[in-house]
Amino acid sequence: MLVLLPMMLGSAMIRWSGRIDDILITKVNGDLTIAEQYLGRLIEGSGERLDAIAQSVALHNALDDPEAFTALLEAEKRRLSLDFLYVTDGSRTARGFAPRDWPVVRAALNGEARSAVDVLPAPSLEALAPGLARRAAIPMVPTRNAVPTDRPVEDRGMVVHSAAPVAMPGGRMGALVGGRLLNRNLDFIDTINALVYRDRSLPEGSQGTATLFLDDVRVSTNVRLFENVRALGTRVSAEVRERVLGEGQVWRDRAFVVNDWYISAYQPITDSFGERVGMLYVGFLEAPFLQAKANSVLTVTVLFLLIAALSVPIFLQWAGRIFRPLERMTQTMARVEAGEMEARNGPQDDSGEIAQVAGHLDDLLDQVQERDRQLRDWAESLEQKVEDRTRDLRAANEKLEQTTERLILSEKLAAVGEITASVAHEINNPIAVIQGNLDVARALLDDHADAVKTEFDLIDDQVYRIGAIVSKLLQFAKPEDYSGAANAIRPDEVVRDCLVLTRHQTESAGVELRTALESTRRVLIARTELQQIMVNLILNAVHAMPEGGVLSLGVTEAPGGVEITVEDTGTGMEAETMQRIFHPFFTTKQAQGTGLGLSISQTLVSRAGGRIEVDSTPGTGSRFTIFLPEADLAQDYDTY
Repeated sequence: MLVLLPMMLGSAMIRWSGRIDDILITKVNGDLTIAEQYLGRLIEGSGERLDAIAQSVALHNALDDPEAFTALLEAEKRRLSLDFLYVTDGSRTARGFAPRDWPVVRAALNGEARSAVDVLPAPSLEALAPGLARRAAIPMVPTRNAVPTDRPVEDRGMVVHSAAPVAMPGGRMGALVGGRLLNRNLDFIDTINALVYRDRSLPEGSQGTATLFLDDVRVSTNVRLFENVRALGTRVSAEVRERVLGEGQVWRDRAFVVNDWYISAYQPITDSFGERVGMLYVGFLEAPFLQAKANSVLTVTVLFLLIAALSVPIFLQWAGRIFRPLERMTQTMARVEAGEMEARNGPQDDSGEIAQVAGHLDDLLDQVQERDRQLRDWAESLEQKVEDRTRDLRAANEKLEQTTERLILSEKLAAVGEITASVAHEINNPIAVIQGNLDVARALLDDHADAVKTEFDLIDDQVYRIGAIVSKLLQFAKPEDYSGAANAIRPDEVVRDCLVLTRHQTESAGVELRTALESTRRVLIARTELQQIMVNLILNAVHAMPEGGVLSLGVTEAPGGVEITVEDTGTGMEAETMQRIFHPFFTTKQAQGTGLGLSISQTLVSRAGGRIEVDSTPGTGSRFTIFLPEADLAQDYDTY
C-alpha cells in the first residue's frame, strides 16, 4: 500500500494534470477564435459601411458641390469613428501620398470594394490626417527575451484600411477610402477582451488579456506593465515571434507575457499585400490554475497520509504474526551463510506450521554443521598431505635441475677444454712458424721490406687475431688459470681507461659519448678483468650503432655496492635474443665474433660476487647493468 498506492495516485495526478493543461489550451484556442472573428467582422463591417456611403445618393449629389462634399465626408468620418476619409481617382494627394500603391485602393478603382489591415509609415499617416503620426507613435520598452533592436519608437500605424468604388463626374471611376488607426485604440482591444472573457468565465484570481501587435510590438493591449500602466511598446519573446511571424503558425501554449506566465494564443495578421505584419493575442493568467493543481495534490497527499496513519499499524500488527517467524529464519540462514554455523532459531512461542518449519530447519542446520566439521577435518588432512608431497617434489625437482645443469656444464667445459687444448697446441705451432718466418723475411728483405709492409702488417694482425681467439677459448674453458689477482679498485677509473682504449673505434663510428662517473667506491675484482668486461660491452655497443648514435656510461652508488651502466641507442634486441646472449658461442655478428665475450664477462662478474643484467627494446637501444659489491675497507688495507 505504501509503494503501489502512491505510484497509482501519482500516475493519476500526472494524467489529470495533463488533461487540465489540454483543456486550458483548448479554451485559449476558443478564445482566440472569438477574437479573430471579432477582428474579421470589424474589418468586413468597415468595408460594408464605406461601400454604403459610396453608393449613397447624398454622396453622388455632393460630388458637384465641393463645400457640400467636404462637409459630408467630415460628418461620415465622425459618425463611423474613422481617422481619415477621402475620395481619390488614384492620383497622389496634396502631401505626396500615392493611394494607388495600396491593393485596397487599386481594387476599389477597379470596381471592387475591399477592406484589410495595413501598416502605414509615419509620412503616409501624416499625409492622410495631420497629427495621426504623432498618435500612432509608441515608445519602445526594453523587454526581456525579445529580439534585440535599436529602434527607440514604433512610428508606423496599423489601420483598418477600407475602400469602395465611386462613380465620379464625367464617367471616371474613383474610390472612397477610409481608415481607422488601431495603435492605442483601447476601446477596440477592451471590446475584444470583454467579448472573450466575460464575467465568471475564468476562476477567481485569473485575468483575461488581449493584445494587438504591430510586428512584435504591443500597440494596443490591456496587459498591465504596472497597476495602471498598459504595456504599450513592450515586445513579444523571440521564440513566439519566430513561430508566429517567421513561420506563420499559431502559438497555443504557455508563454511569459511582460511580467507573468499566461496560457496564451497568438495568431499572425496578414495585410493586403499578403505579408505577416502583426499578431492577435488572447490569454489568461496561469497562476490560479497552478495553485488549484497544487491544492489538489496537497489534498490527495494529506488524505493518503491520514489513511496510511490509521491503517498501517493495523496491517503491521496483523502481518507481524506471520512474517516475524519467517524473518527470524531468514536472519538465521544469513548468519549461517556468513560462517556462524552455531546460529539457530531456538524454541518457538507457538506450535503452528511456521514454528514446525523453524524447528525442522534447526535440525537440518545441526546435520549440516556436523558434516561441515567432518569435511573440514578431511580437507585439512588432505591439504597437509598434498603440501608435504608437493614440497618434497619441488625440492627433488630443484636438485635434479641443478644437478642436470652442472652435469651439462661440466660436460661442455670438459669437451671444450679438451678441444681447446688440442686446438691451441695445433694452432700455436703453425702460428709460431708463421711469425718466425715473417720475422726472417723482414730481416732478409731489410730495406726492401717497406714495399710489402702493408701485407706484412696484415699478416701480423691476423696472427694476433688467431692468438686472441685461442686465448679466449682457453680462458672460457679454464677461467681459473687466467684469473688475475683481485684488488680493491675504483670502477670509475677503469671506465676512464677503457674510454681511452676504445677511442679509435668510437670516433670512427661517429658515436657520441656521455658519462656520469659519480661513485668513488671500491670493488674487489682484478683490474684487467673489469677492463676486459667494459671494453667488450663498449665495442658491442659501437657495433650496434653502425650509423652512429649516443653511448652513455655511468658509475653510480647502489645499496651495498656500485652499479655500472652501458647504454646505447642502437638497433636493440628481441626478447628471444636477450635470453641467449650470455650463452657460450652465441653471436649476432656472424663471422666477426666468437660468441664468448658476454659469456666470459658474466663469468668474471659472477666470480666477483656481482651480477650483470640487460634490458633492450628493438629499434631503441640496449642497456647493460653491472652490479659489483663494495670492497671491505679492512681488506683494502690488507691488499695495499
